[in-house]
Amino acid sequence: MSTRAKSTKSLSELKIDQIVTAQSHDDAAWGKPIRVQRAKPASLWLPADLAARAAFLTQLRRTKSVEEWLTQVIQQRVDLEEAAFVGVKRELAANAA
Repeated sequence: MSTRAKSTKSLSELKIDQIVTAQSHDDAAWGKPIRVQRAKPASLWLPADLAARAAFLTQLRRTKSVEEWLTQVIQQRVDLEEAAFVGVKRELAANAA
């Protein structure tokens, strides 16, 4: 294991944030930019009754399309689940300490 990998693992999140903030305006501190391509949208199969309910709620919320409404709903749910995961992780860490 490299020295860099060992030192990175021992840094706290706060310390990493401080380092990144301190180096944010120093171009020499950053590597070559990378290009990221967007993944193609995925298809999703829904039962007819669920699709009809989603279409109704799309109109109720005055969203442009069912796809847009579903994207918003899924994003909100993912954010909620991630926040819950972080909370449980913190609780476990606090109980272990």
